[in-house]
Formats: sequence, structure tokens, C-alpha cells
Amino acid sequence: MIDGFLDRGYAVDELVTIASGTLTAAINPLGAELWSLTDAQGRELMTDADPRWWTGHAPLLFPFVGRSRGDVYRVDGREYAMPQHGFARRMAFAQVEHLPESVTFRLEADAATRAVYPFDFRLDMRFAVAGGALMMTASVMNLGEADMPFSFGYHPAFAWPLPYGGAAEEHLIEFEKPEPAPLRQVGDEPGLIARDRIASPVEGNVLRPTYAMFKDDALVWDEMESHSLIWGVPGRTRLKIDFPDTPWLGLWQKPGAQYLCVEPWAGMADLVGFEGDVWEKQGVMRLLPGDERRFRMDVTLVTD
Repeated sequence: MIDGFLDRGYAVDELVTIASGTLTAAINPLGAELWSLTDAQGRELMTDADPRWWTGHAPLLFPFVGRSRGDVYRVDGREYAMPQHGFARRMAFAQVEHLPESVTFRLEADAATRAVYPFDFRLDMRFAVAGGALMMTASVMNLGEADMPFSFGYHPAFAWPLPYGGAAEEHLIEFEKPEPAPLRQVGDEPGLIARDRIASPVEGNVLRPTYAMFKDDALVWDEMESHSLIWGVPGRTRLKIDFPDTPWLGLWQKPGAQYLCVEPWAGMADLVGFEGDVWEKQGVMRLLPGDERRFRMDVTLVTD
């Protein structure tokens, strides 16, 4: 069944646009994926999606973040196929509300999803703009009668460099708080997380990203103090990124590409060698029948 999600052959749907006086966001109903975020002068704040590097823009990661070992997971004694980062990013969402400054998309369980994820879920994704801020809120609901395991993550790719001047090497990430904890990286099983950690490259609360940092794939923080950061060149217009509901963070790019993915996560890939049940997977949350969890991510233009 995993190939059914990868080979459905969806055409690129017409993008749905919302706008304030300062920001315009364009979202693709396929995956409810943010494809573009531009300022009042039309300057693009997201990836150029150059196919030499990566054609993604900002996929939503659900029902799991990252890769399961062998692309399968186990629950109630059964194995199910699951593609990396789940299936939501490959599926068409229904549009349930569209106003000039907001839009909401919805994905619900169907026969195809139940074949690989035997739970009745609803995933609503709301985008709203107000002034220089884009607010994104994902709402995950358990509509079934059994406890539901899941994780969720954002995966937006922001321009590197941003269109406000300054070279790529001048761009910094300033975290809300110092981040001295060691990091995780991808290990020797493709897409899985190494059990050993590496020393943090953050100096106090400042990370100076370089292409070389990503030669071995993503940097992953699973011991985070911050729920906010600022991306860009000090003294110029930058992006403030808030993620109050997700405890972990991934940073990723293909070395040399003109984007940096800033990925707030609640969950992550399996550890190298993991053989346990889904409930033993790090970051998996238990959603009781009838319950709902929300995950917010805000992107705001700020000027020093």
C-alpha cells in the first residue's frame, strides 16, 4: 500500500492565496503545503524549489515524523508500511474555509489511509495572515474508539539568503535561549537517527550555519530550551519563527542550495537499530478517543 501514496499522480492543484497588506501566502491543497510567502514588494521568503536540490516547499509531517526502520512500524502485533514523514504530504486536502486572510484545509481517514494507519483521524491545517505575520495551526483529532499513536512536524524551507541583502554566510540563527545540549544526526542506517550525539555548534544562543554542517544530513535538537528563533542577517529584515507546541527542532538543507529548512517537530525518525512497537518510538504521542492536539508555527517579519 505504500506505493499507492507515492504513485497517485496528483496534478499540481491551483494554489490558494491569502494576503494581508504585508504578506501573501500561497498554499497547495496537495498536502496543504505552503508553496510561497512573499512580502509587500513581492520578494520571496521561501525556497526557489530548484529541482537540482529539492522540489519540496513546506511539507506537513503526519502521522509520523522521519523514517521508520525498514519503512515499517509495528502496532498491536502487526506491521504496517509507512513512507518517510508519513502520507499527509502526498494527499489532497479538502478546503473547508477560505477568507481573504485565512484558509483551512482538512484531511480525514479513508480506506487508503486505514490500510497503512488503522486509525480514524482528522487533520485540519489553518493558515492566516495578519500584518507581517503568518500563523499556521495544525489540529489533529482522534475520531475513533482506540488510542491513536502519532507525531507531527513542520518542514518549511526558507530562503538562504533572504531577499534583504547580506551574503549567505552572514545569516545567523538566534535562538530564544542558549542551546548548549548535544545534537543528534542521521546514523549509518539511511534516514535513521544515530544513538550517539555530537557537540552543539551553537555559541551561546547563536548558530552560524554553513553548508558543511549539512553534509551528513539534518541537525536534530531533541533537548531544546527555545520555542522561538530569528533567521537572517542582523541589522536587516529577518524572520522570527515561533513554535510553542513542538519540543524538538530539525535544521536541514542540501549543501549549496538556496534554502534552509527550519523544522519544528513533535517526534522524529527511529533510532538506528530500533525494533520496538510504535508506542516505544521516541516522540510518539497518545491521543485518546475524542481528543485533539494543536501545533502552531508563526513566521513574522521583524526589523532590528
